[in-house]
Amino acid sequence: MTTLEDRPDVAPEIGRDRRRKEDQRLITGRTRWTDNITLPGMLHLAMVRSPFAHARITGIDTSEAKAATNVVGVFTAADLGESQGVLINAWAITEDQVTPTHLPMAADRVSFAGEIVAVVVARTQAEARDAAELVDVDYEELPAALDLKKAAADEVLAHPELGTNKSAFWQFDSEGAGTGGNVEAAIEKARTDGVVIEREFRQQRLIPAFMEPRSTVVDPSGEQITMWSATQIPHILRFALAATTGVPESKIRVIAPDVGGGFGGKLQTTPEEWLTFCLANRLGKPVKYTETRSESLVSAHHGRDQWQKLTLAAEKDGTVTGLKVDLLADLGSYVSLVGGGVPVLGAFMFNAIYKFPAYQFNCQTVLTNKTWTDAYRGAGRPEATYGIERIMSELAAEIGMDPIELREKNWIKHEEFPFTTVAGLEYDTGNYEAATAKALEMFGYDELRAEQKRRREAGDTVQLGIGISTFTEMCGLAPSRVLGSLNYGAGGWESATVRMLATGKVEVVTGASAHGQGHETAFSQIVADRLGVSFDDVEVLHGDTQIASKGLDTYGSRSLVVGGEALVKATDKVIEKAKPVAAHLLEASVEDIEFSAGRFSVRGTDQGLAIGEIASAVFTAHNLPDGMEPSLDSEATYDPINFNYPHGTHLCAMEVDTETGAVKMRKYVCVDDIGNVINPLIVSGQVQGGLVQGIAQALWEEAVYDEAGTLVSGSFVDYLLPTSADTMNYEIDHTTTPSITNTLGTKGVGEAGTIASTPAVVGSVVDAIRHLGVNDIQMPCTPERVWKAIQGAGTGGPATEGAAMPHFDTDEAGTASTEGAGA
Repeated sequence: MTTLEDRPDVAPEIGRDRRRKEDQRLITGRTRWTDNITLPGMLHLAMVRSPFAHARITGIDTSEAKAATNVVGVFTAADLGESQGVLINAWAITEDQVTPTHLPMAADRVSFAGEIVAVVVARTQAEARDAAELVDVDYEELPAALDLKKAAADEVLAHPELGTNKSAFWQFDSEGAGTGGNVEAAIEKARTDGVVIEREFRQQRLIPAFMEPRSTVVDPSGEQITMWSATQIPHILRFALAATTGVPESKIRVIAPDVGGGFGGKLQTTPEEWLTFCLANRLGKPVKYTETRSESLVSAHHGRDQWQKLTLAAEKDGTVTGLKVDLLADLGSYVSLVGGGVPVLGAFMFNAIYKFPAYQFNCQTVLTNKTWTDAYRGAGRPEATYGIERIMSELAAEIGMDPIELREKNWIKHEEFPFTTVAGLEYDTGNYEAATAKALEMFGYDELRAEQKRRREAGDTVQLGIGISTFTEMCGLAPSRVLGSLNYGAGGWESATVRMLATGKVEVVTGASAHGQGHETAFSQIVADRLGVSFDDVEVLHGDTQIASKGLDTYGSRSLVVGGEALVKATDKVIEKAKPVAAHLLEASVEDIEFSAGRFSVRGTDQGLAIGEIASAVFTAHNLPDGMEPSLDSEATYDPINFNYPHGTHLCAMEVDTETGAVKMRKYVCVDDIGNVINPLIVSGQVQGGLVQGIAQALWEEAVYDEAGTLVSGSFVDYLLPTSADTMNYEIDHTTTPSITNTLGTKGVGEAGTIASTPAVVGSVVDAIRHLGVNDIQMPCTPERVWKAIQGAGTGGPATEGAAMPHFDTDEAGTASTEGAGA
């Protein structure tokens, strides 16, 4: 075995750059993705999907497909009946939420282009897909609800039987919650003797384009039904299958093998998983389904898709006095697993780092005949950060104040932490001054402002703009009691087990299921330091409900701050269980035993034993204290006491060609504060990956539907993902204010880059041409849109086209309880 005595010069693991353990197998192909799995006698599925956004199914002829070579069967909803199950919504944000029934396969009517209407089962994937082309479906096309604002007015109904497109109205009011004053009074006062800024921002629809398309294999041949799925949520998936199909949870095993990215896009229970599960059980044979990239883009859930109307009140000196947010959120055709609650997450972040005396958030979720929406990297917080950071810069422009100075005037000072916000959350720690000061220095802010001034005065055709995002976010999606107050269908806890093996090696079992974040490396570093064992002697197991029997999986930047804390608690239990053994072997009292750097010693002496020696002694059980069970293995389930709140300052300089609308990034700097850092190399990768996704929303990505409801950006030819040639180097650094609500002092990092970067980039483009009369450009800021904004400056421009935001009648609409939401 390896002990610290064999490696006296080793540095602590926490805070150390470690190449990821998992990368060797991932980048060399020595791993197993779901689509690599081949089982004896396995059959393959192909889905027949509707080309119409809204239509009645008047007939399905499957005879030609059934006669095709090696086709085992063709199934419709009528064939499967109730055995196909139903997809659940786990977050009904109000008691009166309108939620259409979501069957895995449409029976009588389709509600979006891409909905499944039939399934072909064949002996090979190619034969299944060929036969799917032979299924003849007759449709009667119906009017489709496609435009979000018109859908909110119920002009055309996405689900006529429901009588409305309005799913739920949810409100947070600081006066009613007792956390602030009356926002309408603050706005009216500012209209008289202050400043009121009103802006409407569009969050376009995005598609989580993960590297690995979704794939599912189900084997019903054992005592348990085993499902392999490219999912972020194996434990939640197992629960949902049991809850909706009638199969006992103990009879279902879900395995998420190595998963090639998710970004929230695999935080879902999908029709394809339900149909694969159903048909495997029906046929008694293993069944596989792997989607094509085109299927992924059209039918895997989408993200964002909101209209935001913000009204900000302030005194003439820039002191903010009130913020009102009216939000329309497009849920798409169905209310997905947590999609209805994603906008509610943003409700607590629109106030951001600022001390608003009054705040109100009104959200209307709306059903349309588009692919349903759900969480996408950041899930509600990018939308909120975009709105507040954009309007703060608008206020600065209105009163002629530097946007940094305006933010400093209104943000929470470092000596004021812990700070309870107007939205009722308690921010434990932060230092916005330190992060901003470092970012400004790295950016060369004053020099770039001087250059901007020179270009404007010279009438340069290429103008320079500077965008600012001083952000914070809430991570961890916890505590459970707060989630309960928001009617969320699960808790916020996480589970971990630490097993001491006889050879001194360590097995770690975590309920946090990785899909590319580096869990195996970071968790190994934590345990290695905590137990004083070698990094290489720690094995991390995850993603299998048979091995990790308890867990709530991975999303919302919760893996380290919740899962890591559960791991710390389990590790500490191992140490406590080992102390009586050490005392017994060293012939000392337990009170005199000390543990440090992997070694138990008797206080005041040089007597000691390494933890590996204790593990060996427990395994043999030859000489243990009376009554002690021969095991050091320990489990812990941790329910956090609060969210955690990373923050940072992102600065972007963009050059805009006023003649062509072309934009070019000149410089990007970000300084994030994520508390104590476990692995700086992983953090850097997380931040850079997040930056690319946030910048892509600002400049390139958009899901576009035509007037018939067909997704016209249904391939990577039309849905513009950035390549390495499109992006640039970023200057990244961090400051550290440790969290005081967890042992490690960590904060989430996985979503920070995406949340912060979008307003910085769009803000810099707008800033470059503000002097020409432009105060908004609808994302993505393509050259065409930038050019049109310049040409239409002062006339409303393309950024404000569309129907007006609907009036939110809070007397008629239902409201959700926010009692207890201030953790």
